[in-house]
Amino acid sequence: MSSPKRNRVKANFMVVGCTILGAAAQMLIKRGTAQLGQLVDPALGSALVQVPQIAWKIASNVPLFGGLACYGFSTMLLVLALRYGELSVLYPIIALTYVWVSILSVTMLGESLNVFKILGLALIVLGVAVLGRKDSKAV
Repeated sequence: MSSPKRNRVKANFMVVGCTILGAAAQMLIKRGTAQLGQLVDPALGSALVQVPQIAWKIASNVPLFGGLACYGFSTMLLVLALRYGELSVLYPIIALTYVWVSILSVTMLGESLNVFKILGLALIVLGVAVLGRKDSKAV
């Protein structure tokens, strides 16, 4: 049988996995939307009429569909993690997705970071560290 502390650690790692999958999802969706082209053809009428064509364009776009699948896996991993940890500790960790997306955007998409973005990312990391700190004394 697993100890409560071991279960909390397991849950934390699962949620970090969620953040990585979430960042991968964002990168794939960004790449997929660049390949998507025009979704609605004005000559064919309203967008509502074109739902099957729009759905096919999304489903057949491998990066976009892969990004949506990563979100699905991330959600399943979060569900499993919530069995072992506290929501108030686990959920703030998901904010790390913003950090991974920013790093990947710079390295893979050539986007830039300025002082304010770096400060914001540092505050996110600090916030996650503070919120995730488990105090042994009840307040």
